[in-house]
Order: sequence, then structure tokens, then C-alpha cells
Amino acid sequence: MNFSSKLMEQAVEAFSSLPGIGKKSALRLVLHMVNQSNDDVASFTGALTQLKKHLKSCTECHNLSDEEKCQICSDSMRNQDTICVVESIRDVMAIENTGQFRGLYHVLGGVIRPIEGIGPEQLNIDSLIARAKKADTKEIVMAISPTIEGETTTFYVSKQLSSVDVRISTIARGVSFGGELQYADELTLGRSIVARMPYKIKE
Repeated sequence: MNFSSKLMEQAVEAFSSLPGIGKKSALRLVLHMVNQSNDDVASFTGALTQLKKHLKSCTECHNLSDEEKCQICSDSMRNQDTICVVESIRDVMAIENTGQFRGLYHVLGGVIRPIEGIGPEQLNIDSLIARAKKADTKEIVMAISPTIEGETTTFYVSKQLSSVDVRISTIARGVSFGGELQYADELTLGRSIVARMPYKIKE
């Protein structure tokens, strides 16, 4: 791709470094930005700067937050006795979009992948155990993607929780095995949350 402007070339390179954005899409975005007013461009870049500067990880659930505790953890109207364990922040958003869950969340930050060097110590499991031991926690919902790695993670976490007095459940299998939670449609995912079932550890 040939450019008449070095500045445009640099901007295209910057946009195309984003996931899912190819050179043609990046060029289209750059041309769009060129035609915007200085105020609009400043507002756009300012939003990104503020995002990078002030966005935090919730100290309670590890979701993204503007404050030390995210809006979900701070919402007294939510069910404080139920924690839904998910792999990623995008899974929180997917479940929230269903409108079928009013408890709290816990983001593990991934799943156990020994081949990639990701073990339990790299995930937010210890903080989950600490939360589960609190007196007001009654149920842990394992909403991990039904992949081999996801099943391994669910099993491991459930074993760690076996000595804690909480009910462990897992989402119903409306989500097909091998699929990722964030890509399930809202109706299927919502029904899976509502129809969750007790999780039994197979020795």
C-alpha cells in the first residue's frame, strides 16, 4: 500500500495494529478521522488517554472499573450471596447483556493451559477462595467456556472450594462443548445461567 503522506502511513500502521483491523479497514478509519473536526479528534484521543490513565482492575472481582471497586460489586441491589466465575471480562459483559443474572462476578483472567505455561498460580483463584469463605457467600456459579481447558479449570477450582461451605453450580449445556461463552447468543446464554445445575466433582 503506497502513501503520499508519511503521517497517514504511520496512522494506518497504528490502527492496523489493533486486533481484527486490516490495512484497508485501517485506511478507511484514518480517512474518516482526517475529515473530522479538530474537536472531534481531540475528544476521541482524549477518551483513549483517559481510558489508559484511569481505568483500574476492581479489587474485588478483577473486572474493569473507574474506581477501586466496580459498579457491579458496589451495587447493593445485587445478590451478594452468589458469585459467577468467568474466564474474561468479555464474559461478564456477555452475561450482563442477557439480563438473567443479578449476582456478583469473579474474573479468573484466563483458564489453565499447561502447554502455554498458564497454571493456577497465574489466575485469580486465591482471591476467589477468599471471597467464597465469606459468610454471605452461598453459591459459586462456574460459567467457564465448555472447552477442555475450561473443564480442567472448572474441576480445579471446584476441588479448591470443596472444603468451603458453598454450593457449586455450573451453567446448563445450552452452550455447546468447545464453544466460547462470549460468542454464545444472549438467549442461549441467558437460559444456561437460569438453568444452572449443581457441579459434581468426578474423582
